[in-house]
Amino acid sequence: MSENLLVIAEHDNNKFSTATYQLLSTGHMLSEQIKCSLSVAVLGSITPKALNELAEYGADKIILVEDEKLNQYVSDVYTHTLSAIITQENPLLVLLNSSFAGKELSATLAARVRAAVATECMAVRKTDKGFEISKFMYGSKISAKIELYGKPVIAAMQTSSLSIVKSKRAGRIVKLNISVPETKFRIVRQENNTEKIPLSQARAVVSGGRGVGGSDFSVLEQLAETLNGAVGASRSAIDAGWRPVSDQIGQTGITVSPDLYIACGISGSSQHIAGIAGSKTVVAINKDSHAPIFSKADYGIKGDLFEIIPCLTEVLKARKHSGGNAGREMEKHKTKQISQYQQLKTD
Repeated sequence: MSENLLVIAEHDNNKFSTATYQLLSTGHMLSEQIKCSLSVAVLGSITPKALNELAEYGADKIILVEDEKLNQYVSDVYTHTLSAIITQENPLLVLLNSSFAGKELSATLAARVRAAVATECMAVRKTDKGFEISKFMYGSKISAKIELYGKPVIAAMQTSSLSIVKSKRAGRIVKLNISVPETKFRIVRQENNTEKIPLSQARAVVSGGRGVGGSDFSVLEQLAETLNGAVGASRSAIDAGWRPVSDQIGQTGITVSPDLYIACGISGSSQHIAGIAGSKTVVAINKDSHAPIFSKADYGIKGDLFEIIPCLTEVLKARKHSGGNAGREMEKHKTKQISQYQQLKTD
């Protein structure tokens, strides 16, 4: 059997995630360098049309396991099925998304198939002995390169840092008959919001921390809606029970890289900063002029978020409706706040 790389796909409602295409693009680039094939594992029911799209991004082979028990991610069932695929395919490298599920799955798979594993990976390259993984460590204080040996190597990637490149391949579909067991877990509650923009895909993210003071994030939600963005939260807000765990941004949560990140009432712990390192522009709003978040922000506003955010939201709404004529008012309000921030920087 020739050498190969394996990507683990994510899909929902017959649509593959952006992360899947990013992983395939990265896998294709590596396969070209190594001179090997690229496979992608797809679990659960999916339409042929959606499957064929995978070939557009470099998949030589599409491994499909159709079973209704795989239509929803459950750790033990997915681990069993994917470990069987990995054992059969014997890939050099397994790539998956470093999401909540991906981090859990990478660990359980590594234990099952006895593989070297790394999560939160920013980049991966082949070496003479194995694979070199690039990632941030200790709250993004250092950039590390870690070399993993053995076969396979499992890498959970921070897909927000990866690009998407189309590269047409054969995309041969191979259906495997794997006996999928019943899960030992019991689903207590499931929440789906198809209208909500995923944090990992949002171009604008408005995030709240301890400074919000409670579970009422309505002012942040209104601003996010105006920006066509998503709402996130710091770990302290999650621990307080103000937002669901799926909204947590940081090293132990979701890593985001939007065009605009607005941190509201967030002090700026190292683990939170690690989660927003890829953001193009960071705006911080905080009462505390000594909050660490200001040192990482491109723009900062010292003040009460409950006074600033509604004002900002109204100005942005007016600007949308007037085609930009509200820009002067926004600049007047912003200039005063930015000057305060610049003074903080100077001090």
